[in-house]
Amino acid sequence: MIELHYFPGNASMAPHILLHELGLPFTLRLVDRTQNAHHQPAYLALNPNGQIPVLRDGDLVLYEAAAICLHLADRAPDAGLLPALGTPERAQAYKWLVWMTNTLQATLMHYFYPERIVDEGAAACAAQVKAHAQAKVGGLLDQIEIQLAGHGQAWLLGDRYGVCDAYGFMLCRWTRGFEGTASPPARTRPAIAAWLQRLQARPAVQRAMAAEGLPPPWV
Repeated sequence: MIELHYFPGNASMAPHILLHELGLPFTLRLVDRTQNAHHQPAYLALNPNGQIPVLRDGDLVLYEAAAICLHLADRAPDAGLLPALGTPERAQAYKWLVWMTNTLQATLMHYFYPERIVDEGAAACAAQVKAHAQAKVGGLLDQIEIQLAGHGQAWLLGDRYGVCDAYGFMLCRWTRGFEGTASPPARTRPAIAAWLQRLQARPAVQRAMAAEGLPPPWV
């Protein structure tokens, strides 16, 4: 049996959506961040980084959301959530997923947690980090907009829904509270807006949001 250790709205969302897409039986295990459960010994034994999510699949214990998504896609290859191995399309999927984790998600972490990279009590520095991160995220979201508008198809990589769509939905959702004109939320860009509407219409997304207790509007 698969277990997904999650917290509502966190990086566990993309794997959660994919589990519903694939129809795999699984159990949700809440890691209550409000009670610091992700830093308790029992959870650190699963993920020494103290970050969410963790997936248990039999004897396999896996962390890092992107790695979990790739594992789930490989677990059910006939679902086509990743292009065929060895193809240029597969390489593009790797590129976009790694870009999402290493570039867009990393910058979003600076926006949400600027105090982590400045000296304790340096509130002005933290505010500056947050502002610069939001501005950078704006340019990164523009890359997704260009990708979607450029090919004019339904999903990020073309005409087939896949891992990168679920992951992109999660990250775009995190921008929903952006304020100001320098970098507005992802949903304000026309091609992204249409893509997000298609994603929100998917039953798997709706089931995941309901299970996490997240009422609409989701983005």
